[in-house]
Amino acid sequence: MPIEVVLPALSAGMEEAVIARWLKAEGDAVKKGDLLAEIETDKATMELEAEADGTVGRLFVDNGARAEVNQVIAVLLKDGEDAAALAVAPVLQAAPAVAEEQAPVHPLAGAPVGAGGDVRHRASPLARRLAAERGVSLEGLAGSGPKGRIVRIDVERAAASVRPVAAEAVPAPATPPAPASAKGIPPGIGPYEAVPHTSMRRTIARRLLEAKQTVPHFYLNADCDIDALLALRARINEKRDASERISVNDFIIRACALALRKVPDANAVWTEDAILKLQDIDIAVAVATDGGLITPLIRQADRKSLGAISAEMKALAARARENRLKPEEYQGGGFSLSNLGMYGTKSFSAIINPPQSAILAVGAGERRPVERNGELAFATLMSVTLSVDHRSVDGALGAQLLAAFKMAIEDPMNLIV
Repeated sequence: MPIEVVLPALSAGMEEAVIARWLKAEGDAVKKGDLLAEIETDKATMELEAEADGTVGRLFVDNGARAEVNQVIAVLLKDGEDAAALAVAPVLQAAPAVAEEQAPVHPLAGAPVGAGGDVRHRASPLARRLAAERGVSLEGLAGSGPKGRIVRIDVERAAASVRPVAAEAVPAPATPPAPASAKGIPPGIGPYEAVPHTSMRRTIARRLLEAKQTVPHFYLNADCDIDALLALRARINEKRDASERISVNDFIIRACALALRKVPDANAVWTEDAILKLQDIDIAVAVATDGGLITPLIRQADRKSLGAISAEMKALAARARENRLKPEEYQGGGFSLSNLGMYGTKSFSAIINPPQSAILAVGAGERRPVERNGELAFATLMSVTLSVDHRSVDGALGAQLLAAFKMAIEDPMNLIV
């Protein structure tokens, strides 16, 4: 029998991905471990390896098309098999609908039944979520996926085929609403260019919406005097090559790590059953890419020197922009950092990245008048805003963390020892 090649879950929570590019064509011979395709997930582009020797019999998903986790995307023919074997491959047969006159109607033919008679539908997680959002019942819905599994397209077709309620059954509104254009496009916006959502953009949108809806944010603000930091940075970089220079952001990463070491209870992750107090201090740093925002991790940042943090951050940012990060390089951590100071942004409030408990938003340093010893003076102040999840970190604990950061950033000599 042909060997099914299914799309694996390449990262935690992955439900679908884009087949960015097939590296083998139908008829090509492959060995176990050969690269079959490049898979674009919500965070990075990864390579899919063949798990057995064979010949590519058929590719079911085109380049650039989307597939769901566990969906069969190709089949390999074993030695001695030819294209005729594809005719009996189970993956090519969609689950036939059961004729009403031949058999009683069941919620889903072949679906497993749990305790108490509840039916667990053979549907992908994405299909189940879409069905719930669009009010589509999975009962009686035939799946076009492998072995009759209900996939996204089945739900979308079912949603499109639902009859609208008869007009006479719905009272006419006093003021008729403006006609809605196709696919949610607002009327009257003029010419536009439609940019299709990437997997990363879809995931960013979903996670940010969930974060604002489910995480009780509160915000703490502080102004940090960074004149001493800028002077120390200038001395450190004086004899360094441009590629090895320490950035202000490197100092900020180090200061966040030392603040979390001083206030360890804030280094936490919220779960429904418990607050997880993390032993390692891993700082997730927001990096802007063409596809969206991604947060690679500086692991054990409190144990690394400024130079080590700087070199690692440069390497991670480069891989992030090339969409080449590995899952272990962006998954985890309890704290994030987002710095928009280089764009001249004075201050902003960042959205927490669940299940993390806090994120620090950093604005630009600017010269401002301050009072020192009863006299007017000028200092370079950097405004920061700490967004905190009130479920796992309360107000006093969050204030202690921000105070520890401010102390570290304003006394930068402690950051290099």
